[in-house]
Amino acid sequence: MPELPDITVYLEALQQRIVGARLQSIQLLSPFLLRTAVPPLTTAHGRRIIELRRIGKRIVIGLEGGLFLVLHLMIAGRLHWYAHGSKVRGRTPLARFEFDSGTLTLTEAGTKRRASLQLLAGEAALKQVDRGGLEVLSATHEQFAHRLQAENHTLKRALTDPRLFSGIGNAYSDEILHRAKLSPLAMTRRLSIAQIDQLFEATRVTLSDWTARLRTQARGNFPEAVTAFRPDMAVHGRFNQPCPVCSVPVQRIRYAENETNYCPRCQTEDRILADRSLSRLLKDDWPRNVDELDP
Repeated sequence: MPELPDITVYLEALQQRIVGARLQSIQLLSPFLLRTAVPPLTTAHGRRIIELRRIGKRIVIGLEGGLFLVLHLMIAGRLHWYAHGSKVRGRTPLARFEFDSGTLTLTEAGTKRRASLQLLAGEAALKQVDRGGLEVLSATHEQFAHRLQAENHTLKRALTDPRLFSGIGNAYSDEILHRAKLSPLAMTRRLSIAQIDQLFEATRVTLSDWTARLRTQARGNFPEAVTAFRPDMAVHGRFNQPCPVCSVPVQRIRYAENETNYCPRCQTEDRILADRSLSRLLKDDWPRNVDELDP
């Protein structure tokens, strides 16, 4: 799922291409994409783009007249830009947004249709889609600590809860926790002051660093290589590969369609965390620490 760094770079690319342009039409090619009926989608046609915003992991396109197009890419949704005269290639889009400056398409990999488009009228309606998560890059240490310990959850759950923190998902939470040298299963209300300091700094540095990296990779072009799995990540998506800090194989906890990746040496004092399904299946064969990992 595109998270804060990815959405930020998308917004910067769109800023150059559509702000000030006029939205000529929206071609909805999948009826499952649109999640609102009022106002009608055609109400947006012919209006000029006046602003762009990020709300959590959502992209907000502000139109004149107080209308807002809200895109949530979810896990597999991606945006693509085509200059005038370019042929739309690749995966069949769910929607085409025709501007007088070019064409924006929304595609989604797989068969599950999770990405969404909403057309909202007014700031009050837009506020309803904001889950209230704290913007860490503009927050103080005190605000971060208060939000972190407002409820007692594991660090992984707290960081990825959109009610607590804005724009952080499965991928960057793994990277943040590795940088902070903290277990994903550590409980928020049991953290020391020093550990909260580590986490605050790691969160800000990780999000800022990856935003800068993705901006550099795009080089002013529209970002097309948006993915949750990048080879230069420390732990996310790197199960059984060596940790870049200590070389111990990265481990994972799988649950539903997600997984948590971590380094047992850097984050959990050499302990291998129990996986809800595999550890129960393997029982005594489940490794308890780094020394019991297969060579």
